[in-house]
Amino acid sequence: MNSHYFQNIDNFFVAGINYKKSDASVRGQFAIGNEQYSALLEQAAVEGIGELFVLSTCNRTEIYGLAHCPHQLIRVLCSQTAGSKETFLRAAYIKQGPDAVQHVFNVGAGLDSQILGDYEIVGQLKTAVKFAKEAGFIGAFSERLINSVLQSSKNVKNNTELSGGTVSTAFAAVQDIRTHVPECSRKKILLVGTGKIGRNTCKNLVDYLGTTNITLINRSPEKAQALATELGLLCAPVEMLESELRSADIVIVATNAQEKTILRHHLEGSGSKLIIDLSIPYNVADDAQTLPNVRMVNVDELSKMKDETFRMRQAEVPKAKAIIEEVMLEFEEWCDMRRHVPLLKDLKAKLRTLYQHPECPHMRAQHAKLLDTQIQRVLNETAGRIKERNERGCQYISALHQFISTQN
Repeated sequence: MNSHYFQNIDNFFVAGINYKKSDASVRGQFAIGNEQYSALLEQAAVEGIGELFVLSTCNRTEIYGLAHCPHQLIRVLCSQTAGSKETFLRAAYIKQGPDAVQHVFNVGAGLDSQILGDYEIVGQLKTAVKFAKEAGFIGAFSERLINSVLQSSKNVKNNTELSGGTVSTAFAAVQDIRTHVPECSRKKILLVGTGKIGRNTCKNLVDYLGTTNITLINRSPEKAQALATELGLLCAPVEMLESELRSADIVIVATNAQEKTILRHHLEGSGSKLIIDLSIPYNVADDAQTLPNVRMVNVDELSKMKDETFRMRQAEVPKAKAIIEEVMLEFEEWCDMRRHVPLLKDLKAKLRTLYQHPECPHMRAQHAKLLDTQIQRVLNETAGRIKERNERGCQYISALHQFISTQN
């Protein structure tokens, strides 16, 4: 399976689910943490898959890799998820070859993000690839692809306004509070979970609401304490979660817990509350969401916010696509030339055999450097002709004649 001919663009697949066809409750079944990722890579090795990586965020879970068919990748992914293969396939999209490559470029540029132009996906993509690379699952094809995607993404970031303005899930949460909560700067806010999303949301709360009436709770208390100290906020131990929930006016949940964190009895009879659940899977129990004193908002609802920033970003899409097309073309040309590497290696070996042939009058040690230069020139010219005319066998024979004629 790991032959050179197998490692080409035609055998590259992506299979995934995202916000377009599945809600957070379904996506949560296929969330991949570090532990699942490690086990998944071990299973991939058993399957004989040498190059793959998995991108798992609140909006998507996608597996990318070189395989004989996409179902190899799907089988590996679903071996480590709470959701079944059948559930995955009902909402999945599968892409192959150039279509799969195009998808990676679109994801890396933020064109496929739930919030158009969301640049946080780049960091998530880098982390996903780094994890796979440390385990030995990023080869020449994947390395070149990701480098090209990151180059394209950087060009889009620097040369368009696709990521212009201030729009992200964290900021959308703040916008929702400002829109629906009168005198929101005076309200007591509880933030549960101080990971990356929680930190970003917390900083937006401070910056855009102008409030420090915020209490932080995290399962690892040192993280909550560090952020509270940095921003001049309060923090509380997880044992005080219920009392803090009952006294808060606004609750933001940004944990990655697999079990529900906020339960019905935490909220019953405790006054009106806005609860924003940024977690995947949701961390607020279903029966708690329907309480009459609770207004519930989740990540899917936040993504529907439309304003001038989105309209401005939409106008930048054609520019972004043009940049992607240019870099993607370079990547596809590299892939095409890789197909001819075995032929060129064989040609080089054949030319060296001729170089050592005793009947060739110029085969003298003193001419070795000159003839190496001649061999390389023949190889370069042959590669150019193959690229231009796509005639592998004819160019091989032509190269042999060319080399022999230079030696007579």
